[in-house]
Amino acid sequence: MRISELAERTGVSIPTLKYYLREGLLHAGEAQGATRATYDASHVDRVRLVRTLVDVGRLSIDRVREVVRSLDEPPASRHELLGAAHEALRPHVAAADPTPEALDRVRALGPPGCEHSPAGHQLAQALTAAGAAGWSIDDATLATWQRAMLSVAETDVAPSLASAPPEEALRYAIVGTVLTDPVLLALRRVAQESVSARRLGPGPPASRGPATSPAH
Repeated sequence: MRISELAERTGVSIPTLKYYLREGLLHAGEAQGATRATYDASHVDRVRLVRTLVDVGRLSIDRVREVVRSLDEPPASRHELLGAAHEALRPHVAAADPTPEALDRVRALGPPGCEHSPAGHQLAQALTAAGAAGWSIDDATLATWQRAMLSVAETDVAPSLASAPPEEALRYAIVGTVLTDPVLLALRRVAQESVSARRLGPGPPASRGPATSPAH
């Protein structure tokens, strides 16, 4: 297909597609002359991926370029592949270095060396930022959250990833995380509403304490 057809199929304008080509986000088409090239289904998939990362994931162009590079040269180990996905999706806003205490807390939660992984380092930074803002997260709360997230991870890290081609597994890890992180955050809000309604909402008098007999 020509670039005009690629634009029509993806809903992305021709100037934007040319920008993706210049920035290395989209691989070159097959040259058909000095100024013409043709594109195929792989270009459609790549454009849709880029739009997902930019529009949903809110990734910068530089970060999207890192994702594309990881897709083109994925690590062989599926565990290292997940680390590459986490590295590509790390927050682009600079954060303060984590404190030794935060790193120790992360170290106590996960497998050996987890405090040095992209995700572990991000968690340590988040704990550091919360503490600096005066919001204390005790160990019991952190452990409860971790148990809940381990249940989520059992679904996220699908057994089928072990036999999938590296580029497909990496795409699953990156795109799946980008698209489902907002769902998990919204589910937390919905769960808070549910618990709040049960614990704090209006209810029958018996639920708010013992009733008192009218005076005679």
